[in-house]
Amino acid sequence: MKKSELISKRSLEDQAADLLREAIINGELPPGMRLVEMTLAKEYGLSRGTIRIVLHQLGAEGLVTQVPYAGWSVVEMNDQDLWELYTLRATLEGLAARLAAEKITEEGVSELQSAYQELLELCEGDDLHAITRGDLALHKTIIALSNHKRLAQQYRMVENQFLSYIAAANRTFDPHLVGRSHEALVAAICAGEGKRAEKEAIKNITGFEELQGMKAKPLLA
Repeated sequence: MKKSELISKRSLEDQAADLLREAIINGELPPGMRLVEMTLAKEYGLSRGTIRIVLHQLGAEGLVTQVPYAGWSVVEMNDQDLWELYTLRATLEGLAARLAAEKITEEGVSELQSAYQELLELCEGDDLHAITRGDLALHKTIIALSNHKRLAQQYRMVENQFLSYIAAANRTFDPHLVGRSHEALVAAICAGEGKRAEKEAIKNITGFEELQGMKAKPLLA
């Protein structure tokens, strides 16, 4: 199916952004690849103006970068970038897990367990991209349960960079075990144990050192 056939009645910019974002995260558009407006416009059946808007949007998300006089390209992450994403995730997700545990309700337990069960079911299959999305969905559920609006806002700003990080991390071990690796975290939050939940949240994040060997592969520079 041509990419132009995937465009429906929703905002053209939003749809094209979704398609390009997914192509970057799943490695179809690898780190460092040049993105030519005219080529993308022809491929997606859109105007160069629409593509330009999309590229600026993905630039704000940290997925592409614009080099003066050289155009756009998919972001390449170095060791400093990995370290920054790791420490930022640890800070935001650790705090969110502690707050979520301290404020957990029966309704919250049900919501979290539902998100966890969905991830476990996805891990029974072989769709790594679906597993990665389910992984992020679980973490976003914890963020929401923290009931900290500004924390959630900051998380959304770098959500897609975190998604790339999670995707790369999930490739370092058997994807079928991704769900079970969250078991202790979910249990701690449901039990209302804030300090343990924070510890498990940080422990759950693959260290940036472990990802340095992945830099030559798709999903991460």
